[in-house]
Formats: sequence, structure tokens, C-alpha cells
Amino acid sequence: MDLVARTLPDGVATGPMPWLRERLAMRDWFEPLPPRKQYRKIVALIPAYNEQASIVATVESLHNQTRPPDLIVVAANNCTDRTVELARAIPGTVVEDLQFPDMKAKAKAHALNYAWDKYAKDAYMVIGLDADTVMPPNAVADWLHEMETSPDLGGSSSQFTMLGDDWLTRLQRSEFSRWSQTSIKKGFTSVLAGTGCAIRGEAMREVAMLPDREGPWSYTSAVEDFELTYQVRRHGWRCQVSPTVPAYTDSMKTIHALWGQRMKWSVGTVRDLLGFGFNKLTYRDWGQQALGLLSAFIRILWVLLWVAGGITGELHPNWTWWVFTGYFAVMDFIASMKIPGRDKTDVLMAVLLVPNELFSWIRAGWFLASWWSVLTGRDKNRNLWAAQYSAEGLLPPESLAEIAAA
Repeated sequence: MDLVARTLPDGVATGPMPWLRERLAMRDWFEPLPPRKQYRKIVALIPAYNEQASIVATVESLHNQTRPPDLIVVAANNCTDRTVELARAIPGTVVEDLQFPDMKAKAKAHALNYAWDKYAKDAYMVIGLDADTVMPPNAVADWLHEMETSPDLGGSSSQFTMLGDDWLTRLQRSEFSRWSQTSIKKGFTSVLAGTGCAIRGEAMREVAMLPDREGPWSYTSAVEDFELTYQVRRHGWRCQVSPTVPAYTDSMKTIHALWGQRMKWSVGTVRDLLGFGFNKLTYRDWGQQALGLLSAFIRILWVLLWVAGGITGELHPNWTWWVFTGYFAVMDFIASMKIPGRDKTDVLMAVLLVPNELFSWIRAGWFLASWWSVLTGRDKNRNLWAAQYSAEGLLPPESLAEIAAA
């Protein structure tokens, strides 16, 4: 025990009763130091592929934390722009310039496993952050507090939102706001979003010990964050969306890019669920898939009934239509008031119903297309990462053709 000396009380050295003098001297002479706070190593891993436009803001948002990570690692994979150069110019940042020529090797997962094994294997907490995401100054400190006060917590995702004023960005912002609020209300999540999350180091080490793995991240899944979250939960850890940590990331600016992103997510999720099976960890995800398909079929049936009613002359206006319309408008208004950084346009788009309904039709489309793709085996050997990069304009079409022919 660490001890600190103090002065003997007056009279102790000359007073009566030697045993009392000795006890008093030992009690007052030494006083234990307060316990030292346990050191927690925190490492942030940032996988990056051609992110020169955003990498500086992402890294600086971590350096500006009230409790900065002990190590910030940029794992650049197959970059052909200035991402590596710009990241290396930021003091206190470790940059790994990794090259995985075969895009089918799941370059992002390889980069993350490499960086984790080299820098974060012994960390108490690992921050995973996409290279186009900016974190608020409280993020790391709040995540650390969550881990220290909840011993069963394996991971905590951010409430990620999109910045921008175009209509497609606003619809995505509304969509993810609903997802975050629902997850917070339920107290758990099945996806620790790679956009921005914190995972307990102990949980990651347990997952990394599974057979046929080089690290926590899988090479067989197109949605590596969903697969990793499942494995963390399978080891008995709880996963949640943080109630106090937002994250600001890029949105898909075109329907083509959005479709490419969501097809990767949807097809990857369906593939993984088929591999995981139906169990206590996946039954809610299966329920979401069922509701998504049901919603798509109801919309198609609704249109068919309207067309049939118009042709046969059986389509008659009914006052109940207005009741349901008013109800949905009120519910969308309430949801819009919870959108981070909302403005009047976000609220107006929600109340008008039409924008959200159009987005729901697009969502129904990728739900049906993803299931069709998986059940028919149409995209069995397709590189979904490369397809998304191509849709976003990050991968030239000729490169996609080379990968498909490989």
C-alpha cells in the first residue's frame, strides 16, 4: 500500500501508556493514498478507401475529444487518391497504407483486422469509425463511461445522421432518426454501425478466437458490422445505441448510389441471417425482414386494388381515407421532431406524407430485389463492395468489369 508520512500529534512521544502512543502514532503517522483510477487504453480504427475529401475532418474530430483515444489509426486500403498523404500530415496519427489488389478479398475487413492485431489487440475499448464521419467532442468520454458503468455492455453504436439540404439526404436522415430512437427505446441493437461505434476490447478478443478468423471482422460477410455484432451478442454481451453520442456522416446523393448501398446491406443481411438461422438473437431481425416484405406486397396490392376499382367503377371515396391520412401525418410529424438538426423543411416533408411514401416505395424495391437476388443465386459471386463503390462513383466501371470477370 502507498503511504504518506504525517507529523506525530503533540504529546504522543512523551505521554503515558506506550501501547497507546504506538497505536496513535501508527494511525496518524500513515494515511493510505486514494485509489488510483484504472488506466483504460482506447484505440480508434478508421478504415479508409479514397476518402481525401473527408479524412482530415474525421481524424481531427477524434483529436478534439474531451477524452482523446490513446491511439488513432487510419487503415487505408487500396487508396489511389491523397487519403494517405493528408492523414499522415495530421500530428499524432498512425497511418497504414495497405494494398489488397484483389477487391474480392474484402479489403475493408482485412484492413481492420490488420490494424486491430497490430495496435488494438490489448485495448480496453476500440472505436470503429468510417472515414467520412465526424464525432462530437463528448463521444469517446461518453462511450467510456457507458462501458465502465455497464459491465455487460459489449458495444455501443452512435446515433448517426446525415448533413445536407437535398431531399434525398433529408429522407435518409429521417429514416436513421427513426432507427436510432427505436433502438434506444428498446435498449438494444443488432447492428453496431461501422459508421461510428465503440466495442469492448474483451468482446473483440473473444470473437477473434473463433475458428477460421484472422481477427474480429469476417471476410465472408458483406455487412461486416452486422456479423461482428451478432458474434459479440452470441458471446453474451449486450449491444445498444448510445443515448448521448451522435455521429455526422455522408449520405447517398443519388438514387443510383442509394440503391447500390442498400442492396449491399440488404443482400448481405439476408445472406448472414440464412447462415445464422432462426434463434433468440435473430428472431427480431427475421421479423423485420418479414415486415419489410409484407409492406412491399401491401403497397403493390393497394395499387392493384385501386386500378381494378377504377376499371370496374367500384372505386368510391370514403371519409375513412382522411382519418388514416391524418393519423399518418401526425405520426410522421412527431417522428420529424426527433430528427437531429431538423429544420422546417424536414417537418414539412414529413407532414406532406408524399416524400416519405416515395421513399417507402424505393425501400420496398430493394427489399424485394435483395430477396430475389439471394433466392435465385443471381448475385452469389458478385462483389457487393465493388458494386457499391461503383454506384457511388468511387470505382470506375471498367474496374468493376475486371473484378466481375476475375
